Amino acid sequence: MAESPHVINVTEADFERVVIAGSAERPVLVDFWADWCAPCRQLMPLLAKLADEFAGAFLLAKVDTEAEQALAAAFGIRSLPTVQLFKGGRPVDQFMGALPEGQIRDFLARHVESESDRRIATAADAIARGELEAAASLLAELRAEDPDNTRLFPLEVRLALARGEHDAAADMLAHTPIELANDPEIAQLHGQIAFAEAAAEAPSPAACEARLAADPGDSAARYGLAAQQVLAGDYQAALDNLLTVMQRDRGYGDDAARKAIVMVFDLLGDDPLVKTYRAKLSRLLY
Repeated sequence: MAESPHVINVTEADFERVVIAGSAERPVLVDFWADWCAPCRQLMPLLAKLADEFAGAFLLAKVDTEAEQALAAAFGIRSLPTVQLFKGGRPVDQFMGALPEGQIRDFLARHVESESDRRIATAADAIARGELEAAASLLAELRAEDPDNTRLFPLEVRLALARGEHDAAADMLAHTPIELANDPEIAQLHGQIAFAEAAAEAPSPAACEARLAADPGDSAARYGLAAQQVLAGDYQAALDNLLTVMQRDRGYGDDAARKAIVMVFDLLGDDPLVKTYRAKLSRLLY
């Protein structure tokens, strides 16, 4: 087997440095094996291939249990091959036996960021920074390389929204892959489109404020202002206005204010505002 910078033999002498300390910087996959073990010989080249493919996202450390019996005993190795994944200085997961490649990839996906993951994160960061052409180019490359990768879909919708292509984004969401139908990010995107459409139909925030000064019961102005506050990231003010619409004019827009509050909750996720305003919403409803 050709030498690889991502595969290393470890002994008791360097296990602490390579595996325990090293796993604080990146995951370390430890393959406990023995020369007499046929499944070990079957598994080892597959693990080495994946280590090279992941290009340093994890280190493959091989422990010959015949030569390193103390290490094998210390980590409770009773069956070969046993493969343990270390992160932060401790083993966090393991599998035993010569699993097929697909199952090993699934195992790694739970713990190791792949090159594809990093490029997807780069595209997301580019969208957030407003570098839309760079994001579009990277997403096009990723889609060409992996046409069935559903993780790209939400970013493609976000890119359309960032470009102001609301109709295109809405059309994309109408054809959401079935496996993403209940994904929280998809619910967030539906909410962003709904607020963008409502904001586009409303007067400017200043005009909405003026209308409300003249008539605090102007539900259309208050709802339009709330939509623009959501887009500006002023979620608390938006929720206050939506609750006011609910309290004063529950039937406005076929219960639009309550539906909008739920969409804001989807956008906020675990934000503490959600707990506070969910309680306020419950008091209004019940």
